[in-house]
Amino acid sequence: MPSAQSVLKGTGAGALPPMLEQYVAMRDEVAAHLPHAILLFQVGDFYETFGEDAERAARLLGIALTHKSSRDFSTPMAGVPVRALDHNVEKLLAAGVCVAVADQIEEPGSGLVERKVTQLLTPGTVTEERMLSADENYLAAVATGEGYALALLDVSTGEFRTAAFHTRLALYDELSRCRAREVLLAPELSQNPALLADFQTRFPVMLSPANFSEEAAHAELLFALGEVPGTLDSAALRRACGAVLGYARLTQQGRLDMVRRVVRFEPGAHMRLPDAAVRALELFHAQSPQGVTLMDILVQTRTAGGRRRLRAWLRAPLLDELSIRARLDAVEALTRAPDLRGGVRSLLYRAHDLERLAARVSTRRAAPREVASLARTLDLLPEALRLLAGQDGLLGGVRARLGALPDVVTRIRAALVDEPPLRLGDGGLIREGFHAELDGLRAEALGHRAWLAELELGERERTGIGSLKVGFNNVFGYYLEVTSAHLAKVPADYRQIATLKDRARFTRPDLREREREIARLEAAASRLEVEVFTELRDSLAAHAEALSEAAGALSDLDVLAALAEIAVDCGWTRPQTTGGDTRLRQARHPVVERATGGKFVPNDAELGRTRHTLLLTGPNMAGKSTYLRTVALCALLHQIGSFVPADHAELPVYDAVHTRIGASDDLAGGRSTFMVEMSELAAILHGVTARSLVILDEVGRGTSTLDGLAIAQAALEHLHAAGAHTLFATHYFELTRLELDHPGLVNLHVAAEETELSDGGTGGLTFYHQVIPGAARQSYGVEVAKLAGLPGPVTARAGRLLTALNAQGDEGKLRRDLAALDLGRLTPMQALELLHGWQRALLGEEREAEPSR
Repeated sequence: MPSAQSVLKGTGAGALPPMLEQYVAMRDEVAAHLPHAILLFQVGDFYETFGEDAERAARLLGIALTHKSSRDFSTPMAGVPVRALDHNVEKLLAAGVCVAVADQIEEPGSGLVERKVTQLLTPGTVTEERMLSADENYLAAVATGEGYALALLDVSTGEFRTAAFHTRLALYDELSRCRAREVLLAPELSQNPALLADFQTRFPVMLSPANFSEEAAHAELLFALGEVPGTLDSAALRRACGAVLGYARLTQQGRLDMVRRVVRFEPGAHMRLPDAAVRALELFHAQSPQGVTLMDILVQTRTAGGRRRLRAWLRAPLLDELSIRARLDAVEALTRAPDLRGGVRSLLYRAHDLERLAARVSTRRAAPREVASLARTLDLLPEALRLLAGQDGLLGGVRARLGALPDVVTRIRAALVDEPPLRLGDGGLIREGFHAELDGLRAEALGHRAWLAELELGERERTGIGSLKVGFNNVFGYYLEVTSAHLAKVPADYRQIATLKDRARFTRPDLREREREIARLEAAASRLEVEVFTELRDSLAAHAEALSEAAGALSDLDVLAALAEIAVDCGWTRPQTTGGDTRLRQARHPVVERATGGKFVPNDAELGRTRHTLLLTGPNMAGKSTYLRTVALCALLHQIGSFVPADHAELPVYDAVHTRIGASDDLAGGRSTFMVEMSELAAILHGVTARSLVILDEVGRGTSTLDGLAIAQAALEHLHAAGAHTLFATHYFELTRLELDHPGLVNLHVAAEETELSDGGTGGLTFYHQVIPGAARQSYGVEVAKLAGLPGPVTARAGRLLTALNAQGDEGKLRRDLAALDLGRLTPMQALELLHGWQRALLGEEREAEPSR
């Protein structure tokens, strides 16, 4: 790594100016820990960068590149105003660049100004509210051993959790769900080119260096937690946790008081949601730019903490039936009590982000207004306790965790004014009557100011100058001002200090003395205010555990109340948990229903031991994918403890939801659409169990028809044999015959109908979006192409080609069906039905009418 002096790119052989020597020393110190950080170095009213850093900053921030020059030296320079620091830091962090801020810590004088690095800011460790989104802000660390270890830390809230994974794919799934903003990779990963390239392709976030040694991990765990928890039972887990703690401690400059425990979570303790399922179901990110996600539908929470908690529940649906029932009981109680629900939601609307406030208090970094916000939020707790009085179950547990903390509120209210200043040191922060010494300093300063007010009246009377006034500015301090017309009346004890166009300004020894005394008293009061506030803030840190517990309770309450509100507003129903069967009556896709303004065609779905594979056929645009997603989303909502969009719902506890929906390629990874599809299918087939829900749409596309058909049939048979609840949408009508030989496999199709014209042709296609028993007879692909706007000659030619191809295909199908026929098991009636069907297919006689709705 080059030294900071070498990257200044200066010209000339002379020694560096003292200020640049100071810059070089600070940049070298920062680069030892954060090699690629940009140092923003305060020079008066600007934060400057030099050399290669200046060139990077100018490019990333779109600012002018100039030069810092002296007689013997010149180097590139770029800077931003002090007032624009936050905005530009945010831009650098968004670009994946760490930032070190060096502030002037003394007033400029004749010598070199003393400076100090006051902030180290990285994407995963920022704590300033103005730079944070409402969602989690995870710093992640990954190490290997017997499998993979992941540590996740949100410095803004103190959330710290870790898990072990047997496969890299499972690790990737968890990292995709948590959306870490910055990742630390152990050397065995970062120094392996193939693994590093794979990781960077999947996760385009900042990858930062950290210490992953076991010795360092042991020390970091002791420093942060006071022990090495027994739950960290592998070297990989300890190394990942130690690395994330060490990196966070570096950026927080030694303060990690917000971290109080590490939670070991077991991926197998929650429903498995592979990244492919999260994307296909559009839980958090829509597949189209204007799309809506399930999170968008559910996020009727009133607090930032509630929003984060809802995301956490969606990322990790429950597997424990008792826990699911407890959440459902709480949601149902809130749906049945509109006054309680409305009172809770109204209360939460006034709450600030208690989780992050608690973390700021615990690290002694809370600003005056943040402490005031803490008091306003804690003021709501007695009302919450009153609202929840008499509730049992989960709501009763929430009430027990809310502890009112009245002493904290009383102390804050007594100490701070109602509307504190934005920054500590601005004055006017501590309430009058709270601190006797501070009150005395203020009273004394007020007495001197009263003398100044009386001085103006007294001097007007003494001098006879009616327009004389006492003024103040930052250059001259307090002064006596007289207009030019009355200069002859100025007394001898006045000393002139300024001459303006039409007036002059004067001072007197006693005025200067009063000015010095006011400045001394106000400076002393300001220092004492800082001391009093710091003491108050430090005393609040002792309550960090109780504050964090109350914050978690409010977040849980917020999610439960939001789910109840949605259930009432949208007409959702409470699902019943079954031992293995799924029965949905008039189920609806929550996102599509919202998008259509409630004009959604609901459908039933039934899956069980004797009916665990549903094969769905029908034309494109008829609603097959929506039907698949509806069932999956109902299962997911049930296991986060939510009501579901259906008139009646019975659902089991699924151990996983696997999906393969939609077409996509991986251009960066060099993988075609078909390769991506096969990779996702492989992961499903390897991970599926009899307790899984699998939804597959159009498996086998992207290759030849026969290859695709063979793969689709083999995959379907494998899933059917595994006993998984499977919904399989396809255009391969050959698969519909599997119903005859595979008990538990049932054909369904989505109803559609062509419009007949008087000349015998077709004029259009009507989609009913209704899923009904039996297999579809055709895909209506040409008709859908017409709806999409393909030119008439093209669709006409496609129709003629389709007729010819069907004739050839029917003959081949007839041969295959005859060869596969088991005559010994065929009844006379079945034989007659087969002959009748073949005859119609070969002769092209009347098309079988679509079954009625």
